[in-house]
Amino acid sequence: MGYFESNNTPLSRGELKTVNSISMKISEQFKLLLDFIRYNIKIIFANKFIYFLIAAFAFFLMVTGIMLFTDSSPDEADIYGSLLFPGILILFYPVIYNIQSDKDTRMLEILFGIPNYRYKVYLVRFALSVSLLVLIMCLMSWITVFAIIRISVFHMVYELMYCLLFLASLAFLLATLIKNASGAAVLMVIIGLVFLILSEPLESSKWNIFLNPFDVPGDMSYSIWQNVLSQNRMMLVAGSIISILWSLINMQKRERFV
Repeated sequence: MGYFESNNTPLSRGELKTVNSISMKISEQFKLLLDFIRYNIKIIFANKFIYFLIAAFAFFLMVTGIMLFTDSSPDEADIYGSLLFPGILILFYPVIYNIQSDKDTRMLEILFGIPNYRYKVYLVRFALSVSLLVLIMCLMSWITVFAIIRISVFHMVYELMYCLLFLASLAFLLATLIKNASGAAVLMVIIGLVFLILSEPLESSKWNIFLNPFDVPGDMSYSIWQNVLSQNRMMLVAGSIISILWSLINMQKRERFV
């Protein structure tokens, strides 16, 4: 009975100080992180982003209204197409004008003056822009569920994000290559139009970045279609990763921006 003693001994004064110091550091780091995220969200929503957001919702509501009053019943393939263009509008401004806004407000010199800080800033902004895009796509998909047709919201957004993430990464790359937001925007529009023109001849091809996963061709077996779809998704993911890494490499060249 007396062989065991309780180990619940109180902490010493030094140990209490250490615990309090660690907890204070964690709370301070968490507060700094929240302030950092809050500041970058303000940057994303600044200037003309609200106009792109309004245009995206206006287009979405217009297409939704047309689908409501049309004789034919829309399916998931139609919903995918109606959500893709608003998604492109939403990601367009915060990604392309990310660096330009800092250049206009004279913040670029400060960011590039702190070693490796610019990577954190622009990666966080890119991640926040994509997260915002996911939330808005979920909201639009939920509106579709209540107004038009019952769909799997998360599966729809998941499929949309392959194309949208690739376009966002490509836009980010062009912004770092051209160093001018307006020039990058024009080139991005031209590239988008080229892909859009080629989307019809490449309708069921793995090279079509606008490939609709819900529009299964009638003259193709399901197994072949799944193979085409998986190859298309792999290429989009690989292209997104390469574009982001290339963008970060371009940002090492300070003289290109400042």
